Amino acid sequence: MHFVVMGCGRVGSTLAVALERHGHSVAVVDKDPQSFRRLGTGFEGRTVQGVGFDRDVLLEAGVEDAYAFAAVSSGDNSNILAARVAREVFGVENVAARIYDSARAEVYERLGIPTVATVKWTADQMVRRLLPRGVVPDYTDASGSVHLAEVSVPPSWVGTRLTDLERATSTRVAFVTRLGSARLPKPDTVHQEGDVLHLLVPDAAVTEVEKVLDAGPDPE
Repeated sequence: MHFVVMGCGRVGSTLAVALERHGHSVAVVDKDPQSFRRLGTGFEGRTVQGVGFDRDVLLEAGVEDAYAFAAVSSGDNSNILAARVAREVFGVENVAARIYDSARAEVYERLGIPTVATVKWTADQMVRRLLPRGVVPDYTDASGSVHLAEVSVPPSWVGTRLTDLERATSTRVAFVTRLGSARLPKPDTVHQEGDVLHLLVPDAAVTEVEKVLDAGPDPE
């Protein structure tokens, strides 16, 4: 498949090289020709100098044949504009834009432009690693109503079935990270020490879920 990446900074260059290593064709767009040095001498994709939302530049990058378009330059406005041009003018269905302003990112999500809010994502990752336990959102849907949360479950739940935890918290276990490997739970999967659960939690229930987890399983 063909991918077009707008922006050849650290994120864009890393993304482009990773896509190429997966066997895809890649075109990278940036207005600074010196930025293409980040791709390294082994990069075999296309490099196009120019503004990422310019139609002629995008055509040179092969946007008409693109499976996906990623706008990861340092400018929020440029990223959103480029993503909209790729989708609305050239019909690229899979687009994503990096946004520093998390409030604006939520607005664009509701308009159908998938975004990655860089500052919020980094802050969330730090919170996940700093808090001892609890429900810490790893992903939130565009409406903000459901979280996929990484949860370090208190020791009192060790030895209980995950289905018991689901019933007690009214959540769903999406997957479990055990000994560094992710796995899908089965009906008889038992919670082990060191497990990290990834729960689907309604936003309105986050506080209650934390209380139930801290209280431990029902003695019955």
